Parts: sequence; C-alpha cells; structure tokens
Amino acid sequence: MEQSNVKDSNGNILNDGDSVTLIKSLKVKGGGVTLKQGTLVKKIRLTDNDEEVDCKIDGMSIVLKTAFLKKR
Repeated sequence: MEQSNVKDSNGNILNDGDSVTLIKSLKVKGGGVTLKQGTLVKKIRLTDNDEEVDCKIDGMSIVLKTAFLKKR
C-alpha cells in the first residue's frame, strides 16, 4: 500500500496512533452527543478515505473528518 496523504486542518500529516484535538464542537449523528471543541482524541486510525479518521471517544467508535482536527 502506498503512503497516504492524510492531513489535519493545518496541513500537518497524520499517522496511525497520533493524538489530535477537535477544533470545533461536533454533534454525533444518531448518538445524541456533542463532542466539545478542545476534546483530545488519542490513537486515531487512518481509513481508506484521506479526509476521514476512525477513533474511539468515550467507548464509541466514531469517524471524524480531518478538517475538524488539529495534530497535538
């Protein structure tokens, strides 16, 4: 598999296992939960889509858009 080009909102390259911070509060569809701005997300996993990452927050598996993430 070739090297993916997954970047956060500032253009920093993201890798599996990185920690990121939310730059905007996001409502979770179907969950009735709002993820607050500044929430730390640890151990992200890259997906086949360069604009999305998979992660776990409070025991929920969630896919987040990279446009709302900032690398720590």
